[in-house]
Amino acid sequence: MQLQSLNQTQLQALERELAEQYQSFQAQNLKLDLTRGKPSSEQLSLSDALDGILAGNYKAEDGTDCRNYAILDGIPEIKRLGAAIMGLPVEQVLAGGNASLTLMYQTVQHALTVGFNGPDSAWQNEGKIKFACPVPGYDRHFTICEFFGIEMIPVAMTDTGPDMAALTELVSNDPSIKGVWCVPKYSNPTGIIYSDDVVKAMAELPKVAGANFKIFWDNAYAVHDLVSTPNPLANIFDYASQAGTEDAVLQFCSTSKVTHAGAGVAFLGASQANLASFIKGLSVSTIGPDKVNQLRHARFLPDMDALQAHMQKHAAILKPRFDMVLKYLNEDLANTGMGEWESPEGGYFIAFDTLPGLAKTVVKLAADAGVKLTPAGATFPYGKDPEDRNIRIAPSVPGLDELEKAMQIFVLSVKLASVRQALAA
Repeated sequence: MQLQSLNQTQLQALERELAEQYQSFQAQNLKLDLTRGKPSSEQLSLSDALDGILAGNYKAEDGTDCRNYAILDGIPEIKRLGAAIMGLPVEQVLAGGNASLTLMYQTVQHALTVGFNGPDSAWQNEGKIKFACPVPGYDRHFTICEFFGIEMIPVAMTDTGPDMAALTELVSNDPSIKGVWCVPKYSNPTGIIYSDDVVKAMAELPKVAGANFKIFWDNAYAVHDLVSTPNPLANIFDYASQAGTEDAVLQFCSTSKVTHAGAGVAFLGASQANLASFIKGLSVSTIGPDKVNQLRHARFLPDMDALQAHMQKHAAILKPRFDMVLKYLNEDLANTGMGEWESPEGGYFIAFDTLPGLAKTVVKLAADAGVKLTPAGATFPYGKDPEDRNIRIAPSVPGLDELEKAMQIFVLSVKLASVRQALAA
């Protein structure tokens, strides 16, 4: 059924039918939540062996007593794991606390106030600072910029990554743009993987950008595959090495959605010069990370084989949830002209685009029927989606029964909003 093919009488009849179904859901007083991409309790339980795994042995492989101070960049064995995830030499990796978001905040602050290449390179010396922000994107990236007063300029996403022609022109013409946010694999929220051409073009970007430009490469879903043979993501540092732009790339990842989300290990991958600058600043604020937790993780996930086997267990839990969301989107909304979506092969989100002007309406309809969604606009800087289209669906937390009920309400809300818009036209 194509919405555009229906006449006014058919639209009115369909609206009455949908409204009746909607009211029946409202009467159930449901409380379902699809807001944040958190691991489910079932996923968290996969890592409960972390508790007690050290069995009283707190010595790292280099003899460090992990209960004590020191080692700002992390113990060797956990740095090896981070290096393997990011495809970098160990010398280019820092292992920190539980959140890569903290490292992102700290690196932005360092670039802004201290500078990665000495005081003269601090962004604050140059007046108004801007970031390019591929959209839809990750709301917490935007929150960091907003907190520091950094102006955000949206750049459209394509099905292979950011629109690199537009991004290149943007940074070429405006030297006040000092950074770009990227989630290159299973991008939040669209779920796409940057193509090799996009990764290469991104590595070339600093050559035409203003001084001290940085690429914030948030590879949060590097190992979060739902399929056995995922499409690979090119290594940006390989291309940056060829382009001579290694000092412009800051890569992040963590075990936050691998082990216990609130008690994982975060990693920063950077050139040795950038790491040295960052660690010098870090030494003022800390005497070292939680090395006991780092050692727990190194014992639990000693190498990539162990990590990949562990992530297959996550996939076994997550994939049926993704399949459930896509089942309802494909069966109820495909070929209706009421929305668009991707079918990601990993990550934590599915992005849905309504007809223009309907995202807020759909979110409200779903909420009034008992399904909480991320606020419409959250995936854009300042919470303002200019077309009011994008909605981020996070299917990881609810059980399958709850998720099925939530998707029934979601597709019904999309249909009802779309039909009512067509009637009002």
